[in-house]
Amino acid sequence: MSSDQPDPAPAAAGAGGRAAWSRVLLKLSGEALMGDQGYGIDPDQIAGVARVVKGAVDRDVEVAVVVGAGNIFRGVIGAASGMDRATADYMGMIATMLNALAIQDALEKLGLTTRIQSAIAMQEVAEPYIRRRAIRHLEKKRVVIFAAGTGNPFFTTDTTAALRALEIGAECILMAKNNVDGVMTADPREDPSATLIPQITHMEVIERGLAVMDATALTLCMDNDLPLLVFNMQDEANLGRLLDGERVGTVVSSPSGAGGGGAA
Repeated sequence: MSSDQPDPAPAAAGAGGRAAWSRVLLKLSGEALMGDQGYGIDPDQIAGVARVVKGAVDRDVEVAVVVGAGNIFRGVIGAASGMDRATADYMGMIATMLNALAIQDALEKLGLTTRIQSAIAMQEVAEPYIRRRAIRHLEKKRVVIFAAGTGNPFFTTDTTAALRALEIGAECILMAKNNVDGVMTADPREDPSATLIPQITHMEVIERGLAVMDATALTLCMDNDLPLLVFNMQDEANLGRLLDGERVGTVVSSPSGAGGGGAA
């Protein structure tokens, strides 16, 4: 990590007062929704995600969500073995819709208004992705859930998160991790001595091969000075701390600290 890298801190935000960001994109992995199960959706995990999002919306933050599908696709990975890559990717995109619907249901049970926008036409359950409509929903304090990836094979939901965040003018991407405090020097499941990296650049993540986002998504963020905040979703108070401008997890930013956000 560069020792002379400026801290990309937002304007100070008092606890429970004005949030450090006004519009964010929350990236959830599918694995974050399955709890201790081998695959599938854990209702308690979904409810926890909903509470975290509601806490942000209650503080007048506009929230968009991108979710992966590892929790579902893992259950059919055997069927996808040896399958054409594009076909397998479309299966994964469709699987994200199942997670999006589960998140929508949990959010609406807490009284939030939501919209799912899909990159693949599924008019019975979701709107088509339209950038201006998504922005208008956010302005009206609706939570927008982006499903079906980019609608194209060979791109991950990480790339979807970077692309959608830039399209809607999000100030940062909140990368929610499952039982991991942020960006680590190594995989803590394989190396118990792994330690947290509190701040790092996009380029350093790519060069060191750290498990944050795929290279395409990181490059997109780097080229557009879009910061990432990587944090442990299991502690539901973490997002509130981030919105207060506290240092939580890891900040991944450009060397200039540009991009409109960070953690103090």
